[in-house]
Amino acid sequence: MRRRIFTDFDGPIMDVSERYYQVYLYCLDKIRKPEQVITTLSKSEFWELKRSQIPEKEIANLSGFKDEKQSVAFAHLRRATVHTDPYFSYDCLIDIAIPALEKAQQLGIDLAVMTMRRRRELEPVLDRYNLRRFFPSDRIFCLDDDYVKTVDIQDKPKLMKIAQDTLPEVEKQWMIGDTEADIISAQTYHVPAIAVLSGIRNYIQLQKYKPHQIVTNLSCAINEVVSL
Repeated sequence: MRRRIFTDFDGPIMDVSERYYQVYLYCLDKIRKPEQVITTLSKSEFWELKRSQIPEKEIANLSGFKDEKQSVAFAHLRRATVHTDPYFSYDCLIDIAIPALEKAQQLGIDLAVMTMRRRRELEPVLDRYNLRRFFPSDRIFCLDDDYVKTVDIQDKPKLMKIAQDTLPEVEKQWMIGDTEADIISAQTYHVPAIAVLSGIRNYIQLQKYKPHQIVTNLSCAINEVVSL
């Protein structure tokens, strides 16, 4: 039986929490006024707010920016900074990702990566961690460098459409991801979605989109695929 797994990159494979937290600290420093007292959230506090999809302006407010202009400026700066080159160096490989991918590959499961990263943001990391052995060029679905982004829940299904139109047919396929964009892109093309809790959404947020299953991480997701 021919089987295929699509996996998101950030969340199932890469831990992006430190990048997001370092950008948060940078934005606090840039937006605060001289002598202004602010409340710096711990990384765990900040990350749980992100995973709960608390709005940026509310995170700013909790950090001491009570002024509307400051909270708006904080939100804009955060969005403009979080996907810039200096901060990608804070990302790190999730420990269980490589063994999980190796297991799937050894079992003959076709692997493809599907991510909202631009090609210039993805390919250096694939090389750094020798991940192309899992994802040959025709199994990499990412945004072109000049692609004009809209929102992930609209952009990611476009990648899934390309994949479904171009890849050889398989008897079973799954999408593993950590956001609503992954779930929606899978459901749009009748692909079962397995959501993981190792990324930027918590259980409550993921459950809203009714994935096929919610599991801890990529390893657990691949174990589920193997057992089905």
